[in-house]
Amino acid sequence: LFVLGTSGVSPTPNLVFKKANNAIQNGADAVAIYQDDASNFKFGTPVTQTNLIDAIVYDTNDNDDSGLLDGLGLTVQYNEDENSKKDTQSIQRKADNTFEVKDPTPGVLNNGTGVKKPTITISTTKDVYVEGQEFDVTFTCSKNVEKDLTINYTLTNETFTTSDYTADLSVTILNGTASASTKVVLTDDTDEEDNETLVVTFDKLDPDYQAANNFYSLTIKDNDFAVSDYGTPLNPTYGKVVSTASGDYYSSLYGLSGQDLKDAITTLISDASVVRAQTYGDVWDILKEADVNPSNSSEIWLLYSEKGRAKSEQQGSGSSVGKWNREHVYPQSRGGFKDGTSRSADGKDVYMDTDATHTEHGHADAHALRPADSGENTRRSNNDFGDEYNGPAGNDGSWKGDVARSVMYMALRYNALDVVKGNPDNSTVGQLGDLTHLLAWNKTDRPDDYEMHRNNVVYDWQKNRNPFIDYPELADYVFGDKQGVLFNKKTSIIEKSLAIDFVPNPVVDKIRFKKAISGRIEIYDVNGKKVLADNINALEYDLSSLKSGLYFYYITTKTESYKGKIVKK
Repeated sequence: LFVLGTSGVSPTPNLVFKKANNAIQNGADAVAIYQDDASNFKFGTPVTQTNLIDAIVYDTNDNDDSGLLDGLGLTVQYNEDENSKKDTQSIQRKADNTFEVKDPTPGVLNNGTGVKKPTITISTTKDVYVEGQEFDVTFTCSKNVEKDLTINYTLTNETFTTSDYTADLSVTILNGTASASTKVVLTDDTDEEDNETLVVTFDKLDPDYQAANNFYSLTIKDNDFAVSDYGTPLNPTYGKVVSTASGDYYSSLYGLSGQDLKDAITTLISDASVVRAQTYGDVWDILKEADVNPSNSSEIWLLYSEKGRAKSEQQGSGSSVGKWNREHVYPQSRGGFKDGTSRSADGKDVYMDTDATHTEHGHADAHALRPADSGENTRRSNNDFGDEYNGPAGNDGSWKGDVARSVMYMALRYNALDVVKGNPDNSTVGQLGDLTHLLAWNKTDRPDDYEMHRNNVVYDWQKNRNPFIDYPELADYVFGDKQGVLFNKKTSIIEKSLAIDFVPNPVVDKIRFKKAISGRIEIYDVNGKKVLADNINALEYDLSSLKSGLYFYYITTKTESYKGKIVKK
């Protein structure tokens, strides 16, 4: 007779929960009805029987919660999954005041008796449209109506207003029929804006009918987006975006090695007189600028998933499906900086003083925060990179060098953080692995224009840079096999090209270069494992020892570095 729940419930509830933190959770938990003022039930209020009208304690195959049962004066806790159908069944009161678990009966009594109202369903042929297009919104009744039924509805939602469309907001299902449609014409403006969400909502539906669905959402894509002259991580370009750092930004590092080099980097990127700490709320704005999809300025680029997603699909209070959120490359729990900064945005020019001792500022350090699909973010959890997390199935690994350089940055930016070999226990605070994989990833996925662009943007906000993006070879001087070698700008490798010319590719046995190569060649498999390393001084090289598959090559000479993909037949 009265239904409350999220907008995904059908028929649409009389009262809709619009915020995710107001959703009904899985057990062990409880729902209670009080006759009281809401101000007496602030977050954290203890369970009480004062002014309690009714309550139920439930679970999903959990142990009884004695605290809830005693606090509410109950003795029975009901298992909503007793029929192994927790996602589709509900707990319903019977006439004797006990409860049973069965298929829900919204709109009628729990025993199934009563008159169920006909339902009206909103539908469109697609769920994504582009500015300038037109489409039909159809309203369908579960049975033929017995008199003309006029339906009024609205289309506005936040930034999507009446200026964004032309439509008749009233439609009539004629007597003896079950559906009617109305046309919506989207305005093709010239404004560059994020994709928007159009929401179709009933406006005072006839009380003899009930909504099968409501708050019906459509994505309206902007067609005025800009395209950058540099590529995405999947189709990288090099040399189009240059560093915005001053010429002497890294001068304090030259001629150092070992711990002296580490200390100098830490001093540079955490200098209390220069570096700024922003809030977790500001991170939304930073990422929309730093991680803009080069192919579509109305989108961000998703880490791990390797594709664009509308900026407007930022995860908020509703469902996380199809949304993006802020992924901590160095997980909050592993870094010990969970909720270390405010969730409110206060802009670029409002900031906190910081240094290497302020680990809590890692919570909002944009050098180690990236847009990620909400589901993939959850799947990564707080696992180490490498054996524990290697990305979604079939990914091309275009993100691997990026996360390697982010983790290495964090290990030097904050005194309490480190990157280590192997997979330390995930409850260990201040350590993240696996360094061996990350060093390899730093080589197989070198910094591109996309990563240089984001380094420049974050530098503009935080006034510090990720040095492993500007000088990826630093990873070997700080964490790898060159820790005893002096770092010198004049001898550091300059990335000259995405690839070096050779044939054939795919290769059967030998590859032949366009010109003789004198340097070193390293071959890595798709998991970042080094499978071949050798000096080379020849016009051709034998790869017949490799098994069939996809590999990454990395060739260095005295002045140049080349990397790319090679397929072995």
